[in-house]
Amino acid sequence: MKAVLLRIWAAFCALGLIAQPLCAKERAPLEIKDNGALDGAQQVAIVSFNVGFIFESVDQTQKTGGLMGAFGGTTKARSELVGVTPEMMQQITDAAYADFVAKLAARGITVVEADFSQLSGDKGPSEERINLEKKSTGKAVFYAPSALPVQVFLRGDVAQRKSLANFGDEGRIARNTYAVENAAKANGIPAVGVVYLVDFSDQKRPGAFSFGGSLKVNANLSVVPEFSRLTVIGANGKKNEIVLKQPVSVDGEFVEVSDAMGKREKTVQGAANVLGGLAANSGIKLPMIGKTRKFAFTAIPENYQSGAIALAEAANDTILGPVGR
Repeated sequence: MKAVLLRIWAAFCALGLIAQPLCAKERAPLEIKDNGALDGAQQVAIVSFNVGFIFESVDQTQKTGGLMGAFGGTTKARSELVGVTPEMMQQITDAAYADFVAKLAARGITVVEADFSQLSGDKGPSEERINLEKKSTGKAVFYAPSALPVQVFLRGDVAQRKSLANFGDEGRIARNTYAVENAAKANGIPAVGVVYLVDFSDQKRPGAFSFGGSLKVNANLSVVPEFSRLTVIGANGKKNEIVLKQPVSVDGEFVEVSDAMGKREKTVQGAANVLGGLAANSGIKLPMIGKTRKFAFTAIPENYQSGAIALAEAANDTILGPVGR
């Protein structure tokens, strides 16, 4: 009986029939693993700072209701972000990095030049296929600040889809992490790595701050939890981690959403829906074929860039909250 009641409660929450604060589980915004890597340090070297922008995501849901429920299968939503230029993403990353350095200084921690002599890589950007949530995948492009000579990822920074295509990347990440650990010990200065993953959505999020004071809200930008983190590799050989466990998000007028399905795709999908309904009514069992919806999120350039910078600054506030206390 308890399990049944929990499922009913979850369904009501998903439909928005119960206030979100009552539905939300109490969860700390950060997971903090403080092993003393920053103890006594007044200087750090930033070896890695990456901001990823999800530009395509595929989300799947189980068997659908209505007419498609008779046909079975899954509903797949493919969303694509367009209109965000490389120049915009670089400027957002540079602003996030400058804000991060300034906020470290405000905490009495000076950023010194890192030793990149033993690190391999290029300036980026780097495109990654990532696992977002269960049965959801995405593509993201990661940018490093202009101030850093090489784009570096540390172990655990990117949850990639396992394939032979990224086997070499994993090896380079492992070697770079080992080199950073050795350099921190040799120089006596802790090394810092940061990664943020920025997502887009047409859904407002509970707890999101509103951007620009506009009454018109049509989208949400968020820094994705679990993927977004701060890593400190100490000169003493110890390692600290601060992992975002809840999204940092902002609502605003950032994009224009449109149906991106072509005429032929809509025709084929409609025919499959009708065929499935007729077959189900006749007692005929057909293979379970789901439906696909495609959406284009076209960025409003100035709004998106300003909103993303404000979002990154809010993420810096959150992830640096425990630092220097």
